[in-house]
Amino acid sequence: MSTALPSLRQLSYLVALAERLNFTQAAQDCFVTQSTLSAGIQELERTLGVQLVERDRQHVLVTPLGRDVAARGRALLAAARDLVDTAAAQGAPMTGMVRLGAIPTVAPFLLPGLVGQLRQRHPALRLALREDQTGPLLQRLRSAELDFALVALPYDTTGLMVRPLFTEELWLVTPADGRSDRKALPPRLNGLDGARLLLLEEGHCLRDHALDACRLSERANRGGIEASSLVTLVQMVSAGLGDALVPRMAIDAGLLGNAAVRAARFSGPAPTRTIALLARPTTTRLAELEAIAAALDALAPVERAVAAAG
Repeated sequence: MSTALPSLRQLSYLVALAERLNFTQAAQDCFVTQSTLSAGIQELERTLGVQLVERDRQHVLVTPLGRDVAARGRALLAAARDLVDTAAAQGAPMTGMVRLGAIPTVAPFLLPGLVGQLRQRHPALRLALREDQTGPLLQRLRSAELDFALVALPYDTTGLMVRPLFTEELWLVTPADGRSDRKALPPRLNGLDGARLLLLEEGHCLRDHALDACRLSERANRGGIEASSLVTLVQMVSAGLGDALVPRMAIDAGLLGNAAVRAARFSGPAPTRTIALLARPTTTRLAELEAIAAALDALAPVERAVAAAG
């Protein structure tokens, strides 16, 4: 029985191919030629003595065993990256590149202030930023393509270190159509019309937060109209298509602009979400995590005493 071990490079080739199911694209991801990637995977198969990939001229199929090897390879690659970070951190903490991901309903409103604060407090620390939905961000975090992820809870964070930062309210945004019933009193959750609730498209955690907070199921938004971003969501409200729940930080940042809408804080218990910073339990960049958390704490929205704005 062979005692040869697969190399991290070979495993990285298999991981890329398992994700892309295309030799050309996988090779581009790995910054190698297609022939180099193919040869590396063939050598990995010889080392392990098993077939990992089925190939023909039109299709690429990763075998069930190949998918298992790719999953284990991701974990090994993540551990190797953490090992490199450990050595670097010992030599010069709070320096170098930190890869931070953030969800679209947080990134535009917190990241500019975060970058400014970190440049002032830790000038030797650089940020590489990525905006994406929660699911892809956590996948990249687990595979060590990111150091940290800035997300909104609740969300399944099994196996990750969670550093809660602050909780913010969701406000109700409605068309500024002059209707008297919209101006009389602050809205209440139990009086929300679920049929009028507009949502972000699948994959955005704010969609689930809105449905959960209002104790609604997918029967909300019966018209099937969905937005791909908060900007689009506000414009849909402005057009009179319905109402929406919008994070307080977005309203404070001027998201509503000159749109024909009004934003109102809920009376009584308000729907909320918790902003949290996530990391792998094996991360060695705890000093950087706490520095980023401290900067984000300073950017937390402070609830105003007034009941409405806009």
